[in-house]
Amino acid sequence: MVESPQSQNALSPDELHEAWAVLSADERLEGFRLLPPAVADDFFLGLTAREQGELILSLPPAERRTWVRLLPPDDLADLVQAVEPEQVDAILSQLDDASRREVNVLLAYSEDDAGGLMNPRFARVRPDMSIDEAIGYLRKQAREKVETVYYAYVLDAEQRLQGVLSLRQLFQAAPDKRVADVMIRDVITVAENTDQEAVSRTFSEHSFMAMPVVDEQRRMKGIVTVDDIVDVVQEEATEDIQKVGGMEALDAPYFDVGFMAMLKKRAGWLMVLFLGEMLTATAMGYFEHEIARAVVLSLFIPLIISSGGNSGSQATTLIIRSLALSEMRLKDWWRVARRELTTGLALGGVLGLVGFLRVMAWQALFHSYGDHAFVIGLTVGVSLVGVVMFGTLSGSMLPFILRRVGFDPASASAPFVATLVDVSGLVIYFTAASLFLRGTLL
Repeated sequence: MVESPQSQNALSPDELHEAWAVLSADERLEGFRLLPPAVADDFFLGLTAREQGELILSLPPAERRTWVRLLPPDDLADLVQAVEPEQVDAILSQLDDASRREVNVLLAYSEDDAGGLMNPRFARVRPDMSIDEAIGYLRKQAREKVETVYYAYVLDAEQRLQGVLSLRQLFQAAPDKRVADVMIRDVITVAENTDQEAVSRTFSEHSFMAMPVVDEQRRMKGIVTVDDIVDVVQEEATEDIQKVGGMEALDAPYFDVGFMAMLKKRAGWLMVLFLGEMLTATAMGYFEHEIARAVVLSLFIPLIISSGGNSGSQATTLIIRSLALSEMRLKDWWRVARRELTTGLALGGVLGLVGFLRVMAWQALFHSYGDHAFVIGLTVGVSLVGVVMFGTLSGSMLPFILRRVGFDPASASAPFVATLVDVSGLVIYFTAASLFLRGTLL
């Protein structure tokens, strides 16, 4: 059998996935249609919700239903939220009434809450069933609609959660025993309005494959599975990294963000940082007479302020991540302050010694600083101790302050901390210079 020219030119799934971001809509559709059917299913399920929506909408209406119905309700809800509002009906119209109701229920929740993440299709049994009856009932559910069967959840007539059984427990139990006799009654759950970050922390603490979502009356609404949480962790980490980099978090992959939207995300923080740096120019203007009388002092300004900014950036990054992982709480601020004050003093001492030795080495080799080299070196060394200590302390406290007033600690970005420390670094440096050089260079 001779392969067609199209088959010979088809990309492999890995090649197509790698090139997906730079392909046009027509090229994506052409490459997707050349995939073998079994491979196409896995490829489609591996796309992001936005990419799935774009691909489905590029298909003729007659072909859309197959791919829309391949997705479970929670993934469908993500897809609907990813497409434009005017395109939602084109997606929902491909669903049967029951699936449409399930998706609409999920859309009523915030996408960042457990209710927005959950799958309403889960394996359920009644407490009065025998083990044999429960196994038969689970087999029927798996054939009909339940795609994920990690655990069997035991519900009463009002759909309240009574307990949970793993498949291992079901198969190991005696056939004539009742579900209520072997189920685990102490079930760890998450409320339907729990934030996705809190849900991910609960997963990491207990290493579950799935977790039940309940309302205030403990009625079970669905399950959040570990694959959903992997996506959440990646999303939250990406958002925090972008904020720490000194910009607003993007709502989509890099190439999917339009030019004007990208400008808006980045320009705001750049303006704030620029205005902050103007304070640095103001501070230098305040000390212009000292600089004019001792020009040598200006040589060390970049060294001093960058050291303070770097130490502050280190501290704020550590604290932001620790707060995100719940390794510390707001009440721990005093412990952190004491530790970072000591750490800043030690780090400043190391850098101060290096700075002092650098001045003395250049003086010995090149006679760069004249008769006042020792005092200049002392000024640089002491300034570095003060600036690094202040940078470390302020960088560690800023995330706590933001969390306390209700903002995301990740907004205490490294560039923002560095900008704040620049101004204070100049003040500390020239204060030390006035103290040590008064009567000589000043």
